[in-house]
Amino acid sequence: MCGLTGILSSASSENIFEKLTDMNACLAHRGPDDEKVWTENGIGLAHRRLAILDLSSSGAQPMHSSCGRYVLAYNGEIYNHNQLRRDLKKEGVAPSWRGQSDTETLLAAIVHWGLDKALSRSKGMFALALWNRDKKCLSLARDRMGEKPLYWGWAGDDLIFGSELKALRAHPECPREVCREALTQYLRFMYVPAPRSIYFGIYKLEPGTILNISNVPSLGAPKKPIRPGESYDNLNIQRYWNINNEIDLSSDNLINDEERAIIKLDQVLGDAVKRQMISDVPLGAFLSGGIDSSTIVSLMQAQSDRPVQTFTIGFDEVAFDESENAARVANHLGTDHTELRVSEADARNVITILPQLYDEPFADSSQIPTYLVCSAARQNVTVSLSGDGGDEMFGGYNRYILGPWLWRNISRVPGPIRRFSGYLAQTIPEYFWDSIGGKYNQIRTGGSGISNLGTKVHRLAERLRITKNLDDLHHNMASTWIEPDKIIMGDIQEPPSQFDDPLPKNISDDSVMQMMIQDMRSYLPDDILCKVDRAAMGISLETRTPFLDPDVIRLAMRIPTKMKIRDGEGKWILKQILYRHVPKDIIDRPKKGFAIPLGIWLRGPLREWAEDLLSYKRLSEDNLFNPDIIRETWAEHLSGRKDCSSKLWTILMFQSWRSSQE
Repeated sequence: MCGLTGILSSASSENIFEKLTDMNACLAHRGPDDEKVWTENGIGLAHRRLAILDLSSSGAQPMHSSCGRYVLAYNGEIYNHNQLRRDLKKEGVAPSWRGQSDTETLLAAIVHWGLDKALSRSKGMFALALWNRDKKCLSLARDRMGEKPLYWGWAGDDLIFGSELKALRAHPECPREVCREALTQYLRFMYVPAPRSIYFGIYKLEPGTILNISNVPSLGAPKKPIRPGESYDNLNIQRYWNINNEIDLSSDNLINDEERAIIKLDQVLGDAVKRQMISDVPLGAFLSGGIDSSTIVSLMQAQSDRPVQTFTIGFDEVAFDESENAARVANHLGTDHTELRVSEADARNVITILPQLYDEPFADSSQIPTYLVCSAARQNVTVSLSGDGGDEMFGGYNRYILGPWLWRNISRVPGPIRRFSGYLAQTIPEYFWDSIGGKYNQIRTGGSGISNLGTKVHRLAERLRITKNLDDLHHNMASTWIEPDKIIMGDIQEPPSQFDDPLPKNISDDSVMQMMIQDMRSYLPDDILCKVDRAAMGISLETRTPFLDPDVIRLAMRIPTKMKIRDGEGKWILKQILYRHVPKDIIDRPKKGFAIPLGIWLRGPLREWAEDLLSYKRLSEDNLFNPDIIRETWAEHLSGRKDCSSKLWTILMFQSWRSSQE
């Protein structure tokens, strides 16, 4: 795992080395083991290394291909790189290997197969910059699901790129203007979805794509992002992988036999875990005690001849603490388990570093416990496996279950009545709904209960007034501010996102699958994976996600929805695998999520901090926000009748980030 940055200049190559040195220094946390800057005739690549495979100098980057044609700066891991070496040998390619690094393997694969085919054959996570010295062409690429980040854009006469925005900001001409369209999307989703970044003229490369640039475009930054299949001046973006294609290929090859599906998933996921356990440095896993992380740890321990190192954090607040469940799973599996007890003060102290850590506004509040569990793991290991992606692949979110059921029941009700019902539901305080939820959970078996019922009822009730169909409902259920354009000053239209991209026609009758694919394309890469990448790499920890192995993804598309969601419970098929390793009574319980008592904190110890950032004066600065709506929301939250913490957190994280840039 590493960090990369670079410059392609249309002017003279003067000062490229100095600029890149400054940009690369901003990524020291991503690669504390080594650093290197390479420049040549208007192109420069820089790299920070966190050594995981082949710790010797033969793995250093930027790396030149043995033929001298290519120079590569690369962030990530290719888990099947030894297999790729064997494949190359079978095809008569026998380079004189300098070492055992996956970087060298990837370069040899690119030389032989070309970039797109090499990436298609690679099983891993990556972001890379490849310079073709013969054609004078730069290619930027990102892994299938977006595990590793890559930003790019214009800075004066230079096209700049890098793993994090902070590296680009170190360029003296990097734009700093807030993109208002991106801001509206941020307020809706709690993150800025690709291809935009928070800055106008700076973009995120979308997952599964390659950006090819023959020269710095002379037209300057485009007025809107360039999507895959589009060109601009002398650059273009192409897809080498598309989740829609996986669905199309699987539609005629579904696995309808349950036992066969369970056996196949156990095997394929186990193989993915085994591949991702390769490391020349200490390795472990996050363990929350939930379905996803427990499944990954179970498969790790089944393939390990020693106790797997597992890590969790525990909170004093019982409603948010899952450490006891994690300990029970760890004890049953026999892992070497570490639990870090975290006080509320410890968690709140993380808030001060969030703007620097996340680099652009990011408001998923589970960023705090994510950082804390990464910190706990980093004390003992350099690599940690996680269960991220399980919810999206196998139907783990409540909205997949409740959304279709709810729409079937309310779609027959006239709109005015739906809106009035939503209004009535919001007049009942959340604590009353929570008490009902508690009683409901007592009579439900296993993991089919519902946590935080009050917040969910209020969120849903608010969304009923503008919901016209199931797609609307999902979009609004995934939204924080459901009408973000009203929060932004001026006449701003919210642009479409990957959430709105066309879905495969062969799932037009499967509303749950549609919701899952939409989340895979946007929420997973831009929220979940971004959250983990920044939290982990901020302290030089590599994280790996076996659920996002391409073989697992391909198989997941072949498993019918009825095997993912059954009897009101998600991840049915995953549970069947987990039950082979851990008893049901340890696993089955309502999902809490990786949460913190944010609403309580904002009314208590964080109130003064929040009041300052939400003051009318601060909100009026830069003429970005409508302060009246935000102040009303703040007052409503302080009243205690409604938890508006998620909405307020988006504003607070933006304000905090904005202050850090001054």
